Amino acid sequence: MTTTLIVLAHPDPRSFNGAWADATRSACEALGDTVLSSDLVSMDFQPVECAKRYPHLQTDTCFDALRAQEEASDNRLLQADVMDEIDKIRRADRIVFHFPVWWFSPPAILKGWFDRVFAHGELHSVEHRFDTGQFRRKKALFCVTTGSKEEESAFNGREGDIQMLLWPTAYALRYLGFSVVIPEIVHGVHGYHRGARQEALQDRLTNTLRAQAALMAEFDRRPLIQFNADSDFDESGRLKPDRPSYSHFIRKEL
Repeated sequence: MTTTLIVLAHPDPRSFNGAWADATRSACEALGDTVLSSDLVSMDFQPVECAKRYPHLQTDTCFDALRAQEEASDNRLLQADVMDEIDKIRRADRIVFHFPVWWFSPPAILKGWFDRVFAHGELHSVEHRFDTGQFRRKKALFCVTTGSKEEESAFNGREGDIQMLLWPTAYALRYLGFSVVIPEIVHGVHGYHRGARQEALQDRLTNTLRAQAALMAEFDRRPLIQFNADSDFDESGRLKPDRPSYSHFIRKEL
């Protein structure tokens, strides 16, 4: 049996993002999955990583997030809300993230979830990351909405290449060992459509919700984002000249 974790990062569960997350849940339940969920706003998840999360720390030293997380992990002192999310990640075979793109990135609450939950010493270490990450047999998918049109979000669009905008978030999962499915993206989702344009949007959104069952049924056959293997880098951490580049974020010398 597959266990799916659904993470929703939207302030209103009545939104299309919320409805899309519900469609994912229904699709997974129809497949016989165990479904876990984290509706970050509804659960009032606190996204700011800071010293007050670690009352055991000495207050006369500068806060170092990595060291604080590692020490808390070693001594089982990570806060309960973080450990609850870590438990879900460990139980899940796959994670489906639902979120809008705001200001060219996911909402801050999702970044904060990464900051706090992807705790050093608990979910990763120097020895266990990338190819040796804890979750190298797990997959993740982003189901994303943009306000911009598809053309504006293309590689040559004025809103920026959506695949590049999502890459850092995908790479954080890659750091933990996850394989990341190529994102599912619905463009032009905003409240300013009127008349025929609003009707066309509603038709697109309805079709997306209806298609979610098929998407989840073929989840394991969907193509993955390509990342460089650890062996593609030299001892200094630079990409070897004879190895491929899959992203502008890790590229060969121009």
